[in-house]
Amino acid sequence: MFSETRYARNGDLRVAYRTTAPGPRDFVFVSNWFTNCEVFPELAAIQGWVERMATLGRVIFFDQPGTGASDPVPLDALPTLELWMDSITAVLDDLEIDEAVLVTVDGAFSSGALFATTYPARTAALVVLEGQAVATLEFPGGDQLPHVPDPDSQVAAAIALWGTGELQHIFNPDMPWNDETRAAWARQERLAATPTTVAVMMPLVTRLDVRDLLPAIRVPTLVLQHADDEISSAVHGRYFAANIPGAKYVEYPGRNMYLFVEPDWRRCVDEISEFLTGTRAVAEDEDRVLATVLFTDIVDSTSRAASMGDRDWRALLDAHDAVVRAQLSRFRGREVSTAGDSFFATFDGPQRAIRCAVQIREALRALDIDVRAGLHTGECEVRGDDVAGLAVHIGARVSSLAGAGDILVSGTVRDLVVGSGLQFEDRGSHQLKGVPGEWRLFALAD
Repeated sequence: MFSETRYARNGDLRVAYRTTAPGPRDFVFVSNWFTNCEVFPELAAIQGWVERMATLGRVIFFDQPGTGASDPVPLDALPTLELWMDSITAVLDDLEIDEAVLVTVDGAFSSGALFATTYPARTAALVVLEGQAVATLEFPGGDQLPHVPDPDSQVAAAIALWGTGELQHIFNPDMPWNDETRAAWARQERLAATPTTVAVMMPLVTRLDVRDLLPAIRVPTLVLQHADDEISSAVHGRYFAANIPGAKYVEYPGRNMYLFVEPDWRRCVDEISEFLTGTRAVAEDEDRVLATVLFTDIVDSTSRAASMGDRDWRALLDAHDAVVRAQLSRFRGREVSTAGDSFFATFDGPQRAIRCAVQIREALRALDIDVRAGLHTGECEVRGDDVAGLAVHIGARVSSLAGAGDILVSGTVRDLVVGSGLQFEDRGSHQLKGVPGEWRLFALAD
């Protein structure tokens, strides 16, 4: 989905960036200084948002100098807001883009706002997702930011947790959370910046104040905001709406700082689509559902087929297929595809999927067939009879790590069946080929 990382020149510095495929317009996701474009766009938590945004146009991710895959900078000579703005220009120039829609989040609003006011002809629109104009407890007019500690305390707390992923749970308490999600965000943090870099750069970020620029923003502006976000308070969003000429303001219930994760990424993309095109973003023949995916296959099938001969192997496969299909029907599983000795099916509940896998295994043992199974629960794309998406890839990778007789599940599945009476053995953390982050896997105990 993404291009390989390329580099744009911002003066003597190289700015790393990646893009999705070209589209009818270009979106620049303005870095908030603590991203890694090799990792951040591929986080499972934001895949739905990225994929749907890519239907509206090309999405561009980049890292500011000093962080991520971009050139480092001396910690005693930090970039200025102007240099951060120039990174946007560098990326657009390298891609030969005349104008783009800027998508800004939290503190990245400052560089986005400066670019929009300095280069309005190159700014097709400005989209503000939970933006911050200043780290302050008070705005003109007496509005107070609720329950926000002083900036120094925020920086100290962030440094203490940096690299663990736990900050993302604090920032986004309504985002679905498990150990795999935490580990993926933790890796993103560690590859974005070291704790020392965060300690030096974050105080600079919290001192930025671009409120005086707001009346000079003359490009179409959309401000999306959660009502109960305690990090980027709705006071900011309302202030933007009141001070950016013609800005459209939409406020949702919720506490997350990020609008591009669950549970709100769909309506975020819908609002952006309607703002830019007049219609909501709806992918044709596609629906997204939460499902548990199950992959099964026969252990050592190649050597067994060679030893049995074609006729006997075909008869055994026919018996295998009949058993699997009978159990899928019993547990409300939906057969998606089969290839040779393997099955791919989906279920509307993880417990049913596990119990189906158990019955398949036990019934096939009576036929002297050993199978292995892998399960994962996640959001899937349903296109007609086909099912796709990152959750499918994860389920397939989990299955590939299972041994003979194993029913191996992701930590997501294990967490969702707590209280069911099912017991699991910890099989440790694993890298799943083609899937970012480390994943904790568990085997169903006999």
